[in-house]
Amino acid sequence: MFVSDVIVPAVTPIGADGRPALAAGARYFGALAAAGIEKIMLLGTNGEGPLHRTGEIGPFLREAVAHWRALVPGGVVIVNVSTAGTRESLARAELAAEAGCDAVALSPPCYFHHDERDVVEHYRASRAAALPVIAYNIPRYAAPFSPGAIAAVGDMEHVAAVKDSSGDADVLRRWLDVRRRRPDFGVNQGAEGAMLAALAAGADGVTPGIANLAPRVALDLVAAYRAGDGERAAQAQKRIDRLLPVHRIRPGVPVVKAALALRGLCSATVAPPLRTLDDTELTALGDFLAPFEPDLIGAAHE
Repeated sequence: MFVSDVIVPAVTPIGADGRPALAAGARYFGALAAAGIEKIMLLGTNGEGPLHRTGEIGPFLREAVAHWRALVPGGVVIVNVSTAGTRESLARAELAAEAGCDAVALSPPCYFHHDERDVVEHYRASRAAALPVIAYNIPRYAAPFSPGAIAAVGDMEHVAAVKDSSGDADVLRRWLDVRRRRPDFGVNQGAEGAMLAALAAGADGVTPGIANLAPRVALDLVAAYRAGDGERAAQAQKRIDRLLPVHRIRPGVPVVKAALALRGLCSATVAPPLRTLDDTELTALGDFLAPFEPDLIGAAHE
């Protein structure tokens, strides 16, 4: 299943010309593979997807998919194709299909205040995509899924799964209700502080942004839960929780990329209008991460 276990919402390396460039982060993808990650999502929130021009992502996707498959034979690659409008999202879905990806993630449209019918029609139009569609529920940035939209989209055969980043237990329950009607429908949760709770509720997997920095901890959490080792799973969740305040230094992608750059894995460059960390923030980041060294990506045990 596309959304089972751990999916890393990968960052997008950016070259000197400001375009997505595998060469600026090839070591990062290698470190993810060395940690045991098999599934990645490209161009999501952590991948700055909406900030990259559609005309520039095709070459990157082709290179990144080929590289990942060489690192992880049989590895899964999902591409987020969410944009403000349906036509642009479908154009990105075509590029993802041409690159050989396994599925596309699609949020409701953003920017305008869309109602339930707009959201449903957006997903109905996504039937034209050549790949399975994963509904991407991220209400901080896109129109929210109403109960009616969840029911309608959940009944669309071409929508194979959901990635729910709402952090709302009631919304997750509604998606799990879809799975009860459709046993083939996958449910994945993206709220990092509630991964264990989501698995206990019945989610198939998790997509935590913090797995960019601590992929083995995320894998350990899921493996421990699957093995029935509740204590080890709870400890893994606590390790994740202690790492999450890294975003107080600077929220989001800039701090994640800066951490990867400190470890020599990826360029710290972010897409405008995002900004790289300044010297004071970099010092604070290094001090914050020091106690977590054994858990971090690229640690000696990998």
